[in-house]
Amino acid sequence: MRLRSWLAGLMLLALCAGFLYQIGLFGMVVWFNFRDPGVTPVMTDTMQAAHRQNPSATLQYVWTPYDKIGKALKQAVVASEDSGFIDHDGIEWDAIRKAWRYNQRQAAQGNSRRRGGSTITQQVAKNLFLSNSRSYLRKGQELILTYMIELVMSKQRILELYLNVAQWGETTFGAQAAAQHYFKTSAARLSARQAAQLAAMLPNPAYYDAHGPTAYLRARIGTVQARMRLVEVP
Repeated sequence: MRLRSWLAGLMLLALCAGFLYQIGLFGMVVWFNFRDPGVTPVMTDTMQAAHRQNPSATLQYVWTPYDKIGKALKQAVVASEDSGFIDHDGIEWDAIRKAWRYNQRQAAQGNSRRRGGSTITQQVAKNLFLSNSRSYLRKGQELILTYMIELVMSKQRILELYLNVAQWGETTFGAQAAAQHYFKTSAARLSARQAAQLAAMLPNPAYYDAHGPTAYLRARIGTVQARMRLVEVP
């Protein structure tokens, strides 16, 4: 009886600690609705890995307000990553199921290519609060954060955050740094083709940074560019 009471007490403490942790995360979501982030956990992890290969590697990251990022890049990113961004509540379960089935087929065939089912909001949750690690626990926390973000933030703020913290190269983060890195221009002056290329790179930015445009990427750029005029952005 004493052991049972002790275990029940531990479980209650664990539940309370978990609840307080989620409350703390919610407070951070509210904070980022009004304050721009600095270095994110994903940036930190990326730079630690980069420094193991090259101790002189530097982070390329410049925060840029939403109205200083051209509409072309906003359209390209939404067309490529999350065409239903304006309408969904943060998570598209059908897209997650389709991605899971696709990845299962690829694994069965011995292929390494994978498809993500994450929305832009989910990617903001991961980039701002979590890491690139893969586990069911991390994914569960990502889903909780996604609903928090959608509850607190406007679609414009969510897209602004995404465009600024997304990884676009080995150590390049954010639209402004990406525009400078690849095209020697600003995020406001990207052409439709340039914007489509940056959007098409998002699933594997470090690879394309190191290897340049592949035949697959060039084909994908054309697809994204054709879809850009069909999507709505905040």
